Amino acid sequence: MEFRSSTISDAVAALDERSKEIFRRIVEGYLETGEPLGSRNLSRILPMSLSPASVRNVMSDLEELGLVYSPHVSAGRLPTQVGLRFFVDAFMQVGDLSAEDRANIDRQVRADSRDGPMEAMMNEASRMLSGMSRGAGLVITSKSDPVLKHVEFIRLEPTKALAVLVGDHDQVENRIIELPAGVTSSQLTEAANFLNAHMTGQTLPELRSQLGHLKDDVRHELDALSRDLVERGIAVWSGTADEGKPAQLIIRGRANLLEGLGNPDDLDRLRMLFDDLEKKDSLLELLNLAESGPGVRIFIGSENKLFSLSGSSLIVAPYRDEDDRIVGAVGVIGPTRLNYSRIVPMVDYTAQLMARLSRPSK
Repeated sequence: MEFRSSTISDAVAALDERSKEIFRRIVEGYLETGEPLGSRNLSRILPMSLSPASVRNVMSDLEELGLVYSPHVSAGRLPTQVGLRFFVDAFMQVGDLSAEDRANIDRQVRADSRDGPMEAMMNEASRMLSGMSRGAGLVITSKSDPVLKHVEFIRLEPTKALAVLVGDHDQVENRIIELPAGVTSSQLTEAANFLNAHMTGQTLPELRSQLGHLKDDVRHELDALSRDLVERGIAVWSGTADEGKPAQLIIRGRANLLEGLGNPDDLDRLRMLFDDLEKKDSLLELLNLAESGPGVRIFIGSENKLFSLSGSSLIVAPYRDEDDRIVGAVGVIGPTRLNYSRIVPMVDYTAQLMARLSRPSK
């Protein structure tokens, strides 16, 4: 009989108190030690009086439900991935972070990032999550739209130019654009001067929209080739191909996941996981996972295809900008026996802190 998460309430109703207690002890023992718990040890620690034989009968019932399994003959039981999901949804109690933990997170994330670039804050948050969870800390940011400060076109070839975009925090983005046939160096300068005069102080999408409102000005001030150049440059910068895609992923503490792994297959699976995480499609999927529900999300093992081979779990939460748009996510990757009840509030608080620190000061 296979148990599915959609029937959690039915399963809870079907289990009596001793079955719930035995299941809870098996899972908590696994989360603490990673070892199976046998009937003899269980009978000693249960609050009710049950013989090892009675405990074995209950364990068999739990195995029938697909909540636990025996790793080998005559061993105790371990929770299945379905059992872990059942435990997280039906039994786990998540409390608030202690004042000490909050202060520790505040201190570490703010340490080198209060007045520094966003990347510094991401590094500190990822390192902190890794250290406090003993897993791998993950921070991902979606591509932001910088406010324009300066635009320049530099000719590279007769038909190509380098478009240089400088943002308000001095970030620089370069794009190679195709030049209209016959464009001159003076027209390159003219086009850049027009953009700098009319459109700085706006983001790229705003810039593209503003160009539509300035059609008459463009027509009067620029010749045909320069107008074409302005429109091409804006189209390349603010085209839809990159909008909303994650721009950066920082992972710290990968070595934590390698500790205690003696099986070469496990090592290979983890390497494959990290290789996959570096791919742009996977970054977008991670951000979509965080966006797919409010608050902190937990993905256990094969519940998400990114982690199905490695047998890892992901705890992730989005963070938002001042307009309540999701601009990134923070999380922890680790083995399925993560301390979920401790890490969930940690990830939640870090996401809230990232949201506050990433917003411009008023």
